[in-house]
Amino acid sequence: MIERYDLRMKLSKKRFLVLILFLIVLPAMVNAQSSLPKVSIGFDQSNSPESLVPTLQILFMITILSLAPSIIIMMTSFTRLVVVFHFLRQSLSTQTVPSNQILVGLALFLTFFIMKPVISEVNNKALQPYLKKEINQSEMFDRASKPIKLFMLKQTNEKDLKLFINLQGGEKPKTPAEVQLSTLIPAFIISELTTAFKIGFLLYLPMLLIDIVVGSVLLSMGMMMLPPIMISMPFKILLFVLVDGWYLLIESLIRGF
Repeated sequence: MIERYDLRMKLSKKRFLVLILFLIVLPAMVNAQSSLPKVSIGFDQSNSPESLVPTLQILFMITILSLAPSIIIMMTSFTRLVVVFHFLRQSLSTQTVPSNQILVGLALFLTFFIMKPVISEVNNKALQPYLKKEINQSEMFDRASKPIKLFMLKQTNEKDLKLFINLQGGEKPKTPAEVQLSTLIPAFIISELTTAFKIGFLLYLPMLLIDIVVGSVLLSMGMMMLPPIMISMPFKILLFVLVDGWYLLIESLIRGF
């Protein structure tokens, strides 16, 4: 026992000495380090208007980056996917399963998969030539908007597009290439919501039949105090799993684009 006590005392003394050395050496190491970089933003007067152009370009790019989530949501297949997934969850009566994070993450990855040809075309024909300084900024945006506009035109209903063209007034575009993005984007969003609601209605139909059958059985048995959702939800999940619902749903959504 005495030997163990002496051994513990020696170990504790060694740890104490190491701690003291660490506290002494640490400030010296911090002082010995090189100076850290400093970032400062200021406003100075300029005598030439040309010097203001790079500043405006930087502000414009920062604005585009801040609006990037909205652009991804409104100009891609993300809207249709996430609305259909929420309709599916409501029809299954699973409340928060899958969670919003899972549904949004799945919709994002499927969006990247669906938009991969468009992204590749934008990168090859617009971004890379701009980075190589072969084209200017305005030409880059013109080249980048063409494949995105073509994708949205394929998914936009003609009725919705005519609505915004008529509301905008002025000279009507003669070709699809002349349609402005400010007119095409809201028409595309409405078309995507309409398509998503149609798919959601088709998803609700079989689940609604199960709810009606379960509710009728419970009512005939006199179990009016038992919530029908508690009984119908396992049957909905079983039906969805037996028909391989995720496979069929994802396949139909991707082929729809």
